[in-house]
Amino acid sequence: QVQLVESGGGLVQAGDSLRLSCVGSGRSFSSYAMAWFRQAPGKEREFVAVISWNGGTTFYADSVKGRFTISRDNAKNTVYLQMNSLKPEDTAVYYCAADDTIVGGTTTEAYDFWGQGTQVTVSS
Repeated sequence: QVQLVESGGGLVQAGDSLRLSCVGSGRSFSSYAMAWFRQAPGKEREFVAVISWNGGTTFYADSVKGRFTISRDNAKNTVYLQMNSLKPEDTAVYYCAADDTIVGGTTTEAYDFWGQGTQVTVSS
């Protein structure tokens, strides 16, 4: 069992940067693959990025590749999402999620635990 709490969202202008954080409880945090998803109003939750249990493997949605970076610090039970060159279409609630496999996946069904979300709003 792991509980996740996101932070770092806010209102920014197009071209700005934000760093989201997700802190997990539990001693087994380092055994989980971790991911970020996002959900815009009226749309389905979509995959953003995933990182393997040890940080050795990452994968990104095409829409964020080259602009966003996922990373983790297992000593701090924390996963990050560095978001650069933000666009208005990045506006959404961002969720972190944990998968008890070591690699993770790109679908919501693959994830067992979810945070409550943090709002990111990018103005043009």
